[in-house]
Amino acid sequence: MRLLVTGGAGFLGSHLCDRLLAEGHEVIAMDNLLTGNPRNIAHLEGEKRFRFVRHDVTHFIFVDGPLDAVLHFASPASPIDYLELPIQTLKVGSLGTHNALGLAKAKKARFLLASTSEVYGDPLVHPQPETYWGNVNPIGPRGVYDEAKRFAEAITMAYRRAHGVDTRIVRIFNTYGERMRPRDGRVVPALIGQALAGEPLTVFGDGSQTRSFCYVSDLVDGIYRLLLSDSAEPTNIGNPAELSVLEFAKTIQALTGTKSEIVFKPLPVDDPKVRQPDISKARAKLGWEPRVRLEEGLRRTIEYFRSVPA
Repeated sequence: MRLLVTGGAGFLGSHLCDRLLAEGHEVIAMDNLLTGNPRNIAHLEGEKRFRFVRHDVTHFIFVDGPLDAVLHFASPASPIDYLELPIQTLKVGSLGTHNALGLAKAKKARFLLASTSEVYGDPLVHPQPETYWGNVNPIGPRGVYDEAKRFAEAITMAYRRAHGVDTRIVRIFNTYGERMRPRDGRVVPALIGQALAGEPLTVFGDGSQTRSFCYVSDLVDGIYRLLLSDSAEPTNIGNPAELSVLEFAKTIQALTGTKSEIVFKPLPVDDPKVRQPDISKARAKLGWEPRVRLEEGLRRTIEYFRSVPA
């Protein structure tokens, strides 16, 4: 297939490009490099089936020739990014998704939207199934990301119903791995960066809030299976192994061997208290579940962070 990946120079987008190329496809990666990094795709330079296009998808998207699928991953994705870039986050979720859907419609291509577990907000249902509509504060500081993704899901389904576009929606839960930006505000790079620098490890609140961490290769495998499936409704992809942020910080301490202590800071506004995917649908429809154990994935990620500038 010939595929377009928007956000292709980002953390998830670049790993997705790797997987698609490994499966024998031709890949066009598109990114404006606002939060993406050319280093993430530098190893693909010279690959004949890969092309990079620098472009902001909030503007009209032109791709010459046929496309079999459009995978829309362009968006700021860390709290630091979408708090600093609130308008850009809303625009890529709305205008960017509209443009990417328009391209898929014009090319008669399949469309896969990268949505997020953040559509569930601070959930009142636990774990979170795809049938849960969420508990989101639309005017809070995190609302720009949550509502951008909720709108993106709505317009994706509208294009499916009104224009017959063949669509898929993946709701991505906390993911970690190589190519995350150091100190991008998400818990994994934040704690690993602090541990390797010998700084105190910051835990917000009392650390009892929970997260479920999925290694990037597992996540990309689920996304690829979803792309090839006939499952049109939103599908959770994430690791249901839930642990508290405090437990996670202690795991980082142990794996890095740091002498850094854990310090506690006030919980950010609207920070979810729990997060755990119900992956019953992914198991049944895609035959998918995560395979990489947390300790193994973290060891690989820690080694990556040792090798890149802080």
